[in-house]
Amino acid sequence: MAAVAPVAPVGRPSAAHPTGIRRSWQIFQAMRREQVDPNGTYAFLADDTARMLHRYLPLAGATAIDVGGGPGYTAEALRAAGAAAFTVDPFVEELSLHGRTPVDAVVGDGLRLPVADGALDLACTLNALEHVATPWSFLEELVRVVRSGGIVFVGVTNWLSPWGGHETSPWHYLGGERAARRYHAKRGVEPKNRYGTSLFPVGIGEILHWADGCGDVRVVDAFPRYYPRWCRPLVAVPGIREVATWNLGLVLERR
Repeated sequence: MAAVAPVAPVGRPSAAHPTGIRRSWQIFQAMRREQVDPNGTYAFLADDTARMLHRYLPLAGATAIDVGGGPGYTAEALRAAGAAAFTVDPFVEELSLHGRTPVDAVVGDGLRLPVADGALDLACTLNALEHVATPWSFLEELVRVVRSGGIVFVGVTNWLSPWGGHETSPWHYLGGERAARRYHAKRGVEPKNRYGTSLFPVGIGEILHWADGCGDVRVVDAFPRYYPRWCRPLVAVPGIREVATWNLGLVLERR
């Protein structure tokens, strides 16, 4: 993959927000509170995502979808930034998680989005790619619905990161099935994210290889999504990036 130059902001966040190591620390703390305060955790992450997307396109007046967005935190943050944003999720129960009422949400398959070709300015998906058995078809569908010059943003937890097994981490390093069995033995229930059924290994190298080979997009940016900006070179180092990157952020522009 060719080196990607940092992108200058095209929009300005409306209020102060943590940056650098402070931002990464607050993300880590929010993740730790996820079980007891899911609303606070996901609202914070959604706001962080909207602010980050200001770097790549003006959100005011943009039309956007968040695919696999569950109860709609990200779309809500995008609407607060001035976008017309909608959530698409394949599971109706996911839209009402955490006691939320779905707003501007559609039950739909991410592999067959109910959206016309080139209809959107922005399509994003956060921590959903690793739950799709055919990730390249999923990415191609996101590209399809974005106009020329529009943006596709992908956030993905790569399999070999310490969080790659989701709630079964870090035991996924010993194998996904073994990690799932250990989780069941310890907690008495099956993990929500079951290896081979609802959780699939995906690596940074193969994602970047797909992006470089997709003639419909240009790679605008690729970076460790939760880390300070000075950690960006990690993504360029094969092997190390798979373990050291907690979550990949990939920005694509439709040609």
